Amino acid sequence: MSNIAVIGLGIMGLPMAVNLVKAGHTVTGYNRSEDKVNKLVAEGGKGASSVADAVKDAEVVITMVPDSPDVESVVSGVADGKDGVFANATKGALWIDASSIRPDVAARLAADAREAGLRPLDAPVSGGEQGAIDAVLSIMVGGEKADFDAALPILRAVGKTIVHVGPSGSGQTVKAANQLIVAVNIQALSEAIVFLEAYGVDTDAALKVLGGGLAGSKVLDQKGQKMLDRNFDPGFRLALHSKDLGIVTSAAREAGVVVPLGAAVAQLVSALVARGDGGLDHSGLFKLTAELSGKE
Repeated sequence: MSNIAVIGLGIMGLPMAVNLVKAGHTVTGYNRSEDKVNKLVAEGGKGASSVADAVKDAEVVITMVPDSPDVESVVSGVADGKDGVFANATKGALWIDASSIRPDVAARLAADAREAGLRPLDAPVSGGEQGAIDAVLSIMVGGEKADFDAALPILRAVGKTIVHVGPSGSGQTVKAANQLIVAVNIQALSEAIVFLEAYGVDTDAALKVLGGGLAGSKVLDQKGQKMLDRNFDPGFRLALHSKDLGIVTSAAREAGVVVPLGAAVAQLVSALVARGDGGLDHSGLFKLTAELSGKE
């Protein structure tokens, strides 16, 4: 069993930390909102007052924060006004960044981590809040193979499909592709449900039969009922998906490839965020599709 520090106890980070506790690890959490730390403590974890305090005795440091600047501030110490992960973590510790950030930033920070004596892995996750709660996340990991092998027992406590996809930054590249596929699927599902409702079809029955055919997907399984119920409580916020689609479109431009569907959905997501719906679940794409059709 390992001493693990988890920095960032949000929608994904808290259930991941709790599952690590359940697996028998000693888990110390830090979050800017103290109530999240208290929730971890109630589940058998420990709380820390700063990043430096959380990581000082950790063999493994996991960061799960919203965006590239947030990761940089946590590792540098800007996040809490004290020295961050790189200055305080034990030499030889594994640093697993489970955040979804730009691939180029992930590669640069990995190089900085190695200079600080740490073993970095970029390991973004997919599966949403429920996947984090159920410990069945899909985890795409970039970094050295030996470091991946060392981290595998830890990752198995929070995920089900765990794959080493290449050197540092590769995990973030695969996550960007994941977010592209998910966003386009959510938009297609939104359009399909608006279409079905316009014709008065039994939508519950329709989604059941669609789910059993080639149109079936985890997006349909997890988001279809939310759209039917108009329940957009966040499992993964539109604001974060907007950030991820920005990563996709920027990286695609740098690579010289086109993502026309991704770019179109990115604009729809941006429109929802701009009008104040960024806190909704990303299935909230349905709202805009319905409104454009004059159905809401």
